[in-house]
Amino acid sequence: MKYILVTGGVISGIGKGIIASSIGTILKSCGLRVTAIKIDPYINIDAGTFSPYEHGEVFVLNDGGEVDLDLGNYERFLDINLYKDNNITTGKIYQHVINKERHGDYLGKTVQVVPHITDAVQEWVMNQAKVPVDDDKKEPQICVIELGGTIGDIEGMPFVEAFRQFQFKAKRENFCNIHVSLVPQPNATGEQKTKPTQNSVRALRGLGLSPDLIVCRSAKPIEMAVKEKISMFCHVEPEQVIFIHDVSSTYRVPILLEEQGIIKYFKQRLNLPIDDQPSDLLMKWKKMACRYERLLKVCSIALVGKYTKLSDCYASVFKALEHSALAINYKLDLMYIDSTELERSTEAENSVKYHQAWHKLCKADGILVPGGFGIRGTEGKLQAISWARTKKKPFLGVCLGMQLAVVEFARNCLNWEDANSTEFDPDTKNPVVIDMPEHNPGDMGGTMRLGKRRTVFKTENSVLRKLYGDEMFVEERHRHRYEVNPELTHCFEEKGLKFVGHDTEGNRMEIIELENHPYFVGVQFHPEFSSRPMKPSPPYLGLLLAATGTLNAYLQRGCKLSP
Repeated sequence: MKYILVTGGVISGIGKGIIASSIGTILKSCGLRVTAIKIDPYINIDAGTFSPYEHGEVFVLNDGGEVDLDLGNYERFLDINLYKDNNITTGKIYQHVINKERHGDYLGKTVQVVPHITDAVQEWVMNQAKVPVDDDKKEPQICVIELGGTIGDIEGMPFVEAFRQFQFKAKRENFCNIHVSLVPQPNATGEQKTKPTQNSVRALRGLGLSPDLIVCRSAKPIEMAVKEKISMFCHVEPEQVIFIHDVSSTYRVPILLEEQGIIKYFKQRLNLPIDDQPSDLLMKWKKMACRYERLLKVCSIALVGKYTKLSDCYASVFKALEHSALAINYKLDLMYIDSTELERSTEAENSVKYHQAWHKLCKADGILVPGGFGIRGTEGKLQAISWARTKKKPFLGVCLGMQLAVVEFARNCLNWEDANSTEFDPDTKNPVVIDMPEHNPGDMGGTMRLGKRRTVFKTENSVLRKLYGDEMFVEERHRHRYEVNPELTHCFEEKGLKFVGHDTEGNRMEIIELENHPYFVGVQFHPEFSSRPMKPSPPYLGLLLAATGTLNAYLQRGCKLSP
């Protein structure tokens, strides 16, 4: 097993996740089996209870693990399926060690950060690195490990110490460290500054790790003189300094790394049994990146949500839309609309914001209402759904978006004026969305319906079934506490809102479709989590096809994309 540790310096959020994913993609293109582990030094057991404004979206895995969004990057880039144990947190490690201590495994010894916590980290990494993540179920050959945060953070120190020890346990030819750092360019001088990188590498060396590659992030391409300066002051060869500037799309990053000789370096440094040239997989990435940059036709989608101030809050949704747009040769124009700005209360407080939000919604080719929790912004989402339904705008509702589509239909088509979800109004006379039997209101973490579940189509006359290739069932990832009330579904079906998919027992409503509408679809699951760059998610693809007016032609071709 070969281990590649990716650390970061100067600032967090520098792009370690994309760089780690890109390195994995390059090595996979050379015919190697690659897995990935993300270490988050926070004390939370998992990411499940975070607000999306803390660390971006909560990504859900097949096994129900609620994890950091970087695991979503690994899955999309490497086309693998990871597990919850591929995300290590301080909370998980300490819980594991404390449980062992309570069990008596340490035989009365004093339990300390060194060696007990650091040993637990190393043991976890070695065990998880062996778990197959590809469809062929073979053991991986390379494990890319991303250490979250920044070198020098107090909370990250036990992990750095664990890898300082681990480099000797694994042996030099099986372990290498990539350090990602920032090269800022102040506007006042326009000069690219190397001092932050020098200080960051010095701090890393002081903790016992020496970088084999220094990846320098910058806004603009870095000059050769800067490369030579970093090489000299950071005690590495010039070819060990890699530049990654801001690019038009993340698909370009693996290509930038490959162009700077990273395959040849890894072959020598880790003694890998590979050719110097990448295979067809990286050529596909190159073609995809070039195609992305040449797109001329634009499709605009309005994303109506409550976490719109930070794009990472809907990272997988954005990627799923982007994959679908790319598949039909359109450039995606994603317009984020804060759902509270569509509400009447905003019109009274700030009429400019209100009218701007409605202007965006009205000019969009399609409307998407993603998942979420809590009552804030729900009235605005209901307004957007009503607009999509009455104006025959293509619409996709995901999780809460589907539940609100049912609420909106109940209020405006069934005339149940107080129809609501018990999440927002526990005393409503028309509870069209209710909490699930296994919902435990006491504990919040890990108590939802999580992970991959089967959805069975109950009719052949379904747009989504055709988009999924006329399969009898699909398996998608879930993350919800509430569901459509199964006792009331017949009232909706009589008026044209069809529940075309349900769970294997037939009790949980999973997919809705509205009759006599170009595309009005709601799904209880989260299809964005399984979207891949070369394999777009069918519900999102349907939205893009409908928004561009090409859905019917696509269905008539037997769900084949035009060349």
